[in-house]
Amino acid sequence: MSDDDAVEVGSQREPDATAEDAGDAAEEADADATAAAGDGSDAAEPTLADRVADHDEALAEEVADLESELEERREEVDELTSKLARVRADFSNYKQRAKRKREEIRERASESLVERIAPVRNDLKRALDQEDGSDIRPGVESTLEKFDEVLEDEGVEPIEPEPGEEVDPARHQVMLRVDSDQPDGTVHEVYEPGYEMGDRVIAEAQVTVSDGDE
Repeated sequence: MSDDDAVEVGSQREPDATAEDAGDAAEEADADATAAAGDGSDAAEPTLADRVADHDEALAEEVADLESELEERREEVDELTSKLARVRADFSNYKQRAKRKREEIRERASESLVERIAPVRNDLKRALDQEDGSDIRPGVESTLEKFDEVLEDEGVEPIEPEPGEEVDPARHQVMLRVDSDQPDGTVHEVYEPGYEMGDRVIAEAQVTVSDGDE
């Protein structure tokens, strides 16, 4: 081979070497870019300190919200406690007023009853003041009528069962059993009348009860 041929061959090999170098450079550039991209990804990932800081911030906000809600609840409790105290005071005052009112009504009712009974007593006293031997029966009967009118106006009714009427244990008090022509176990005679006001028995009528036919 001549020197010219050698030179020619050498000149043909140099471009191939240059191409290989360029390829290697490109690969290195790609690797560097990949590494750089990897470094950027790692930088975007939050650190443990960052996560702890975020958690502490969120926790602080939650605590602040709970403290605010607790304060509102305390204010509501204070308001309800105040209202309850006022209601108790009002109820206590109401009971006192109601008690005084009942006492006043009772006193007025007693005064009214005394005012109406007093004339009846005066009539009885005048009947007794009559001369001995005088007939006081008409005066007593008139006084009794007035007295019955007072009781009736007050809602008081006498309990005076008729002979032969069934005995009512709630209204009649059996004094004794006697021989009678009335049916067995029924009222024979009223020994003393009783009195009732509305549904309440003030005094039971005292009665004798039949012990069967004679």
